[in-house]
Amino acid sequence: MAEERTMPLVSSIAALQDRTAYEALSWEGSFEDYLRIVRERPEVTRNAFQRIYDMIVARGTEEYIDSKKRIVRYRFFSDLAAEKDAVYGLDIPLQRLVHVLKAASQAYGPEKRVILLHGPVGSSKSTIVRLLKKGLEAYSRTDEGALYTFEWRLPKDGGVEVFPCPMHEEPLRLIPQELRPQVFRDLGLGNERYRVHVEGDLCPACRYLFRDLMLRSRGDWAKVVEQVRVRRLVLSEKDRVGIGTFQPKDEKNQDSTELTGDINYRKIAEYGSDSDPRAFNFDGEFNIANRGLIEFIEILKLDVAFLYDLLGATQEHVIKPKKFAQTDIDEVIIGHTNEAEYRKLLNNEFMEALRDRTIKIDIPYITRLSEEVKIYRKDFNQERIRGTHIAPHTLEMAAMWAILTRLEEPKKANLSILQKLKLYDGKVLPGYTQDTVKELRKETAREGMDGISPRYVQDKISNALVADAEGCLNPFMVLNELEKGLRHHSLITSEEQRKRYTELIAVVKREYEETVKNEVQRAISADVDAIKKLCMNYIDNVKAYLLKERVKDRYTGQDMEPDERLMRSIEEKIDIPESRKDDFRREIMNFIGALAVDGKEFEYDTNDRLRRALELKLFEDQKDSIKLTSLVSSVIDRETQDKIEVVKARMKNDMGYCEICATDVLTFVASIFARGDAKG
Repeated sequence: MAEERTMPLVSSIAALQDRTAYEALSWEGSFEDYLRIVRERPEVTRNAFQRIYDMIVARGTEEYIDSKKRIVRYRFFSDLAAEKDAVYGLDIPLQRLVHVLKAASQAYGPEKRVILLHGPVGSSKSTIVRLLKKGLEAYSRTDEGALYTFEWRLPKDGGVEVFPCPMHEEPLRLIPQELRPQVFRDLGLGNERYRVHVEGDLCPACRYLFRDLMLRSRGDWAKVVEQVRVRRLVLSEKDRVGIGTFQPKDEKNQDSTELTGDINYRKIAEYGSDSDPRAFNFDGEFNIANRGLIEFIEILKLDVAFLYDLLGATQEHVIKPKKFAQTDIDEVIIGHTNEAEYRKLLNNEFMEALRDRTIKIDIPYITRLSEEVKIYRKDFNQERIRGTHIAPHTLEMAAMWAILTRLEEPKKANLSILQKLKLYDGKVLPGYTQDTVKELRKETAREGMDGISPRYVQDKISNALVADAEGCLNPFMVLNELEKGLRHHSLITSEEQRKRYTELIAVVKREYEETVKNEVQRAISADVDAIKKLCMNYIDNVKAYLLKERVKDRYTGQDMEPDERLMRSIEEKIDIPESRKDDFRREIMNFIGALAVDGKEFEYDTNDRLRRALELKLFEDQKDSIKLTSLVSSVIDRETQDKIEVVKARMKNDMGYCEICATDVLTFVASIFARGDAKG
């Protein structure tokens, strides 16, 4: 009875399985079958560099211009946005990495180098490698990323003994090296895009079996490969197939056999000698990572004893297992290290050979605000954080502080570090152009290589969530938590540095005050039709003023002089002095003209400064009817309360506030206005 109840449940689970996909990944056939596959799809024979480069490019690219520089964004690193490993804001370093892989895939030299990702702690070095490893696993399961290996089927005691190639080698290595060029040419293997080119010899175990079978068959190669079955290879880090990871440990508990394999003492009795390759475990990280990728965590902490294996694997693509000849490998070697370890490398003369065989790619911290925010939004969003609302700008202000700690003070006397942050984030500031941004980046020495890591910010947001947030987490809670944590931050080495970071928190708090003042003013003056009407009126008057024409009154139809009073009442809201009004008006008209050239239409919010001025003008006209300052008093009349509720509703519906943070922000801004600091 119990079995009857169980079977339908088991069947329902089994029905979810994709048997067709399983069969495709479990394909096996003869060497003849494999040659037909190679003829149809020569890309199955790609080496590790070619496969990884194709894997990245296959996911697609996007191009954009940043400070007049064309940047390619590889979707491979960012389209996993729903997962924890998506990388943001590092398009330029990732572009350099892909260029190295491309050159290596074409055998231009980088394939003989260690790729070293170098940067401060928490800058996504290990995340990038993890993406490559996960990507390889997934790519090997697709038709485009298919690759194959082989196993020996040997007669034994009336049955068959299966001996898989321990290093998952390319089956075409079974063809003697001296015959390969002619074989590939005669069989027509390859096409315009992929030229079949297989380097290297069989591993010691397969070479031993190959020689033994050649002796038995009196040199008949065809009979030898009859003992071979080719099968589909699926790369897997957990199964230690094609993806290896090596992490330095205590030198007393680690030796080079972890990289190149060790003797299997139990099998010595069976095969009679410790130099018989069948009595050797080819299970070191270099062995199992063949055909894929090996990651060296904190590579520069490697003991010198490991250095020789690493150098041979890098330069010659060979490793030296104990008691065996040099063995060919095909894998991408990628390591990562932090600043302190890299400085040691520069001062260590014994590591000179490694330095010479290393391509260093700097992975700095993000310096673009909008990209940094994405990191925190990935972990702290309303889907994941249940029961607590995250007030608007909370993550943005935390990210702003983190980036300010990473930026170098601008050398331009009239430019603040906060303005520099905004320029880097693509904001338009008067008097600064894209050329300015290029200059700012060029004048820095180590920008992005120092500062606060995203991990610290994530930890403090978590602390604020569990400690203070009663229904709603706001920016002040997080900023206070960030400031408190500076006293015990292990990576802050000087009081001067701690003082600077504290001062930057004050900068961010002031910026937040300006932000919420603007939002409250916008909520009060949220009549879009009124703003559009005011904008068109202003533009008509500016155009007439600059062309020395008269402007037609929209209601009476009469021609009138441009309304100087109206124009100045708007311009004064953003501190445009009388002496600069002509420059500002020309700037606006030039801006509209540039949009028209690009086929874009001008709207009131297209130019950020003008939008701000219009909102402030409308706010000025309407604020007296709202009496916002009454919020800080004990008595609010019914009419005023109704108007405040309308403003609050706009903040909730249009700006993402909840009842708690909308009330808090209105009260906070009201206290600012009560002090007389009403200017935006």
